[in-house]
Amino acid sequence: MSIEPEMKSWERLLELAEASDSGDLESYLSSLDPNEAVRAILRLDPEHQEKVLTRLTPANAADLIEDIPDEQAADIMEYLKPKDAAEIVTEMQSDEQADLIADLDDEDAEAILEKMAPDEADEARQLASYADDVAGGLMVTEYFRFEESVTVGDAVDEIQSLADNIDEYVSRYAYVVSNWGRLVGVIEVSELVNFSRDIPLANVMVPSLFAQAKAPLDDLKNFFENRSFSAVPVVDRHGRLLGIVRRSAVQNALAKRAEQEMLRMHGIVGGDEIRTLPMFTRSRRRLSWLSVNIVLNIAAASVIALHIETLGAVIALAVFLPIISDMSGCSGNQAVAVSMRELSLGIVKPSEIFRVWLKEISVGAVNGVVLGILLGVVAWAWKGNPYLGLVVGSALALNTLIAVSIGGVVPLMLKRFGVDPAVASGPILTTVTDICGFFLVLTFAATLLTKLVP
Repeated sequence: MSIEPEMKSWERLLELAEASDSGDLESYLSSLDPNEAVRAILRLDPEHQEKVLTRLTPANAADLIEDIPDEQAADIMEYLKPKDAAEIVTEMQSDEQADLIADLDDEDAEAILEKMAPDEADEARQLASYADDVAGGLMVTEYFRFEESVTVGDAVDEIQSLADNIDEYVSRYAYVVSNWGRLVGVIEVSELVNFSRDIPLANVMVPSLFAQAKAPLDDLKNFFENRSFSAVPVVDRHGRLLGIVRRSAVQNALAKRAEQEMLRMHGIVGGDEIRTLPMFTRSRRRLSWLSVNIVLNIAAASVIALHIETLGAVIALAVFLPIISDMSGCSGNQAVAVSMRELSLGIVKPSEIFRVWLKEISVGAVNGVVLGILLGVVAWAWKGNPYLGLVVGSALALNTLIAVSIGGVVPLMLKRFGVDPAVASGPILTTVTDICGFFLVLTFAATLLTKLVP
């Protein structure tokens, strides 16, 4: 008796999309874990992705699109007809709309926006105009907003009228504005029931803290770290209320930034990479870093080529070259990590290069001496030649000083000149420590060659 293999989630998704009853598709998708739903839709080709999304209600399709990584979501939406895409975008939260519109090609974005209601399209354009790491790019426009002349009773009635869609709103606070739209105060929604219905909101509100629309992500992080608020209102330079940034949005943005920095430090540049991206796109992004790296490695190898006779005479040096290079690189990477963290926290400025170097050189001196002695003793014990230990130990100690100096100051220098330190620090550090390590070992060995050769 044969047992048929279980159908994969993406196969089942496609089967249901091609069936006549879209309700079964909706039910199956809701039964999947969100991660599995994303995995399933991304395993389909664009034509089948379109079939699935257009069989779903726009609201459910929007929920699915919001869970997909931004770049891949944009690719899917560009494949849809503008009318179908517009219906889905309309159902998305305002911040998700802005992120998606910003990731689309200009032509595709405008085609979708033209199919949306004019006021919604204008709002999406405005939000998409902000960078994704400032308050304006993180804010949502689903929140409770009332003019100061509105009474408590009218505010409560309006909030209650939105009960069916209450989950879409940042519902803990109600923000109060002047007739000109300027933010003048805030009150917790739960407090409204404590006041008489005929009292104007202006009489019960309290002054509100706020963030400027161009406030950077780190400023928002500091704001929420020091306060228990779940959201902060965002205003323009005239004090007009534009939207709300939620604490969760800042946390998500910080996590996304950390992921992108990790990818860049490992040579994945040009965007988030997942394996459903086209092969040539993934290859191009990786080669942009690898092609530079191979040139840098050739430069390091040329140092060995210039000292090939020394290396041939003392073949034991070949064992210690990668050790010195790797250990120095590890020390340098520790310094890079600390500098990157201090830059992100704002506790060091790009102009403080000399101060950072002094801090690193002191640690590097101690660690270099300790590591150099350890490696020198190993080399001496292995070959019974103290001069071999002196060569490799001294080279490691000095190269550690060089590595921590580079690792500490290069991120600051790159930041000062507008270059992303997460991308460039690693290759620079690796190349220089390799070149200097090889040069120090082989130069010291050439100087003491008569002591090293039996």
